[in-house]
Amino acid sequence: MSANERPDGQQPKATYESAFLKACRREPVPHTPVWFMRQAGRSLPEYLKVREGIAMLDSCMRPDLVAEITLQPVRRHNVDAAIYFSDIVVPLKAIGIDLDIKPGVGPVVEKPIRTRADLAQLRDLTPDDVSYVTEAIGLLTAELGSTPLVGFAGAPFTLASYLVEGGPSKNHEHTKALMYGDPQLWADLLDRLAEITSAFLKVQIEAGASAIQLFDSWVGALAPADYRRSVMPASTKVFESVASYGVPRIHFGVGTGELLGLMGEAGADVVGVDWRVPLDVAATRVGPGKALQGNLDPAVLFSTTEAVETKTREVLDAAAGLEGHVFNLGHGVLPTTDPDALTRLVEHVHEQTAGR
Repeated sequence: MSANERPDGQQPKATYESAFLKACRREPVPHTPVWFMRQAGRSLPEYLKVREGIAMLDSCMRPDLVAEITLQPVRRHNVDAAIYFSDIVVPLKAIGIDLDIKPGVGPVVEKPIRTRADLAQLRDLTPDDVSYVTEAIGLLTAELGSTPLVGFAGAPFTLASYLVEGGPSKNHEHTKALMYGDPQLWADLLDRLAEITSAFLKVQIEAGASAIQLFDSWVGALAPADYRRSVMPASTKVFESVASYGVPRIHFGVGTGELLGLMGEAGADVVGVDWRVPLDVAATRVGPGKALQGNLDPAVLFSTTEAVETKTREVLDAAAGLEGHVFNLGHGVLPTTDPDALTRLVEHVHEQTAGR
């Protein structure tokens, strides 16, 4: 996209005035914008149909399939933003890391990284490594029109945790052992991952993504002092690497109530909040100058419509005094969620906040 199509030299013109991007910029909105993490996925029968017989990582590398899956929840739910369909380990796979996403388990790494020699597995990521991303986003922006596309990547800590543990972990014992026992190797590992993540996000923005979200799914396992010392420099490097593009930068983690201020300080324009901390409380922890995103408990959607609406009002009331608010769940859509509950939720939020 040429610069003259972006009002400030960066943002895509078609999406610039969208409710989602206005909220991210902390500007007045016609209604509170809504999108859902994992809105494109197993909760949708149309997703299960197109993914049938196709491995997860393979589906992430087929532009036509990525575009179709990304568009499905936009068509069905009338959400205010699309989230690019991918997985946080895609850039690692693209540079040759031997890994696979095993059903019911998650990403599994064949040769975990635990020594300095192991760092050699992490080469630079180039746009050619992920040419399918550029192609898919081209297809998407042509279809989405004024609906913004959120690009995303895994944050250095979470990627490092998968690489060091060799897969998902509850206690992150190998990760923390490395972080505490060899802080220089740890810093070098996260710095390398920050470079890879930055390159992956730049590809998405340059292809047409209107915002980006950095997922630090596992960083809630850390104390604030450890986050500041051992994680924040790498996350800051990622946010700074894409600052010149002028697109909103969202930062989200799970169980990060004690880290919210630091996650904003790392460089986010929008801080994602899980369901454990009310948004008005989160605002005091994050401080001024940031929008917030969240934070309905995903499990609430399994209750009655009345209960969903009651809990939604609680979220909206807590957000009433915020500088900017993007309505989302406090984590991803659970796989067995009724899609109609999501559609009703979007409609309800729009109705409740129109002209508010």
